[in-house]
Amino acid sequence: MTRAFLPKIFTVLLAGVLAGLALAAAALPAALVFGIGFSALAAPYAELPNTLRTPPTAQRSNLYANDGTTLITSFYQEDRVDVPLREVAPVMRQAIVAAEDARFHEHSGVDLRGIVRAFAVNRRDGATRQGASTLTMQYVRNVLSTDPRLTEAQRVAATEVSTARKIQEIRYALALERELTKDQIMARYLNIAYFGAGAYGVAAASKRYFSTSPAKLTLAQSALLAGLVRSPDSDDPINGDADSATERRAYVLDRMVESGQLTPDVAARARAEPLNLRPSETPNDCTAVPEGHNDWAFFCDWFTRWWNDQRAFGGSVDERQRTLRRGGFTIVSSLDPGVQRATTEQVRRIYSVEHPHALPTAVVQPGTGRVVAMSVNRVYSVAANPSGQQNHPNTVNQLVAGGGTIVGYQAGSTFKLFTMLAALEAGLPLRTVFDAPPRIVTDYRISGEASCGGYWCPQNASASASGVHDMWSAFGNSVNTYFAWLTERVGADRVVEMAERLGIVFRAEDDAQLARHGAREWGPFTLGVAATTPLDLAGAYATVAAEGTWCAPTPVTSITDADGRRVAAGAPDCRQVLDVDVARAAADAARCPVGDQSMYQGCAGGTASRLRGQLARPVAGKTGSSERYATETVVAFTPQLVVAAMAANPDEPRDAVGRAVQAVMVEGVGEILGFALRDEPVRDFVPPSETTAWRITGQRTGN
Repeated sequence: MTRAFLPKIFTVLLAGVLAGLALAAAALPAALVFGIGFSALAAPYAELPNTLRTPPTAQRSNLYANDGTTLITSFYQEDRVDVPLREVAPVMRQAIVAAEDARFHEHSGVDLRGIVRAFAVNRRDGATRQGASTLTMQYVRNVLSTDPRLTEAQRVAATEVSTARKIQEIRYALALERELTKDQIMARYLNIAYFGAGAYGVAAASKRYFSTSPAKLTLAQSALLAGLVRSPDSDDPINGDADSATERRAYVLDRMVESGQLTPDVAARARAEPLNLRPSETPNDCTAVPEGHNDWAFFCDWFTRWWNDQRAFGGSVDERQRTLRRGGFTIVSSLDPGVQRATTEQVRRIYSVEHPHALPTAVVQPGTGRVVAMSVNRVYSVAANPSGQQNHPNTVNQLVAGGGTIVGYQAGSTFKLFTMLAALEAGLPLRTVFDAPPRIVTDYRISGEASCGGYWCPQNASASASGVHDMWSAFGNSVNTYFAWLTERVGADRVVEMAERLGIVFRAEDDAQLARHGAREWGPFTLGVAATTPLDLAGAYATVAAEGTWCAPTPVTSITDADGRRVAAGAPDCRQVLDVDVARAAADAARCPVGDQSMYQGCAGGTASRLRGQLARPVAGKTGSSERYATETVVAFTPQLVVAAMAANPDEPRDAVGRAVQAVMVEGVGEILGFALRDEPVRDFVPPSETTAWRITGQRTGN
């Protein structure tokens, strides 16, 4: 008889046993059964499915704050985290053997005695009362049924009740036993078994039922968990039947006594213990952030949107979500809990969560794009709101970063930065002088209230703003007519392109159409009539703070996979989009609005002149008001950090926030910067070259 022929014979014999030929199987001569050996039936290890040789167990991904230890939330479909066997209490290993496979350390993956005995008992009783699967066979079934790479139909097929499936399971189990040690099989089993209540693996189960680690499990706790594997849903003591769970615990303790692992006295004491459950749930998704840190959820929400855009994690949003919920990633985010707390305190000091006006605020690190804080005076919740109120006090809409139905808010004069940058890039120096009138009639055709005979004709917010200005004083005092004139000189399309280059996204369809097809005629763009978000605006100003290096806003510091490998998607995505000298010149002029002084002493007043004194370090920025003060915006930055805050009513744009809130916003932004930079060294801006500051043709222009 050839060795190749043996598996076929044995398969037929085993199929007969499983089909009901118990007597025939029982009568097999021992020499035949044990002489042939199960090794002849085993599948070659190299031919096993990859999922069995390197099991891709689905594990939850954890999102941490930037300290790497403060858990924000987790993402999973199955609550699971793998642990090495050395981190599992020995008594837990003993309990699972007693409960599920008493001969685990004696057989080679398949227990023929158990198969025959189980069949006989089940046939006698007319029901399935005993199983015949060893721990190794159960492990095979669990892996094949939970492989995250399989379709749902394939996973169902892996657990179908059929002779063919059982034979395949046996062959795979035998192959594994030839290549793996008992400890390796035990570790894999304990990390994949389902213990009920949503807990997969012994680590998740220890936390779910007892709020402890698998290394600290007691005898009574171990016996309870081991007993749950047989019927994890019906015996679940939290959501199912606590009495059944207690009975199963007693059964496991009795089996441990029978196997000589416990004395009757020790088992009796464990049997008498109450269950002493201390249930705890692993948070899942952004609605499950710690109750006292609901404000973190808006950052978490933006993180998931960011993740869904990363092609490294899959070809579609669905694939990327499966990767997040099954991949076991450790994600260290950019969120600084202290700065987040300070930001939320300032936001809610200005507006309560019940106020119809919102104050979405973003804090961004120049040179990396890392978002340090993201806050708004709202509760992140899907709970219903009072009639007619979509976004307060409860919302899961992304008010800070935009997306979905949130297109953003008008940022007013903060957009003058893009006009100034376009002019500097075109060769116009900061000392470009214009006698700005109270009102100017431009060549841009428009209709409506801002039209003079069909042409855009903006006016200054106050008569005192008119007069002779250069970029320093015009930016500091927010002179509308100066920037309307400057837009004509460089071209509105170049201003729009500059904004897009620095990360402004046109989410409103009307804005997107104008940017694509009407940018040359979009003169009013310089006054911030397009909708944007605090995050986009902070990223744009961060480009100036980083001397022309734009970085895509990112919510992460690092991402490592379940094997501890660093994932490239967590690295900053940065590129130089401005000439260094152009960026330095813009930063120099941006010192004027906030009461600082430029390197060339060009500042002469500003719209937020108290900020420099409040912060007591070099600072730059800009304020902005939209038409009739419907929205108010404040952006402030140092070389190390940018804060952008926007006040608006997301539900009713016609509900103006009013001019008065701007001064309070400036103070709040200053408090955020002051707290965030309290331990950071004082850094000054680098001055621009004299050419960028003063000269057009080489001759210095005087006042």
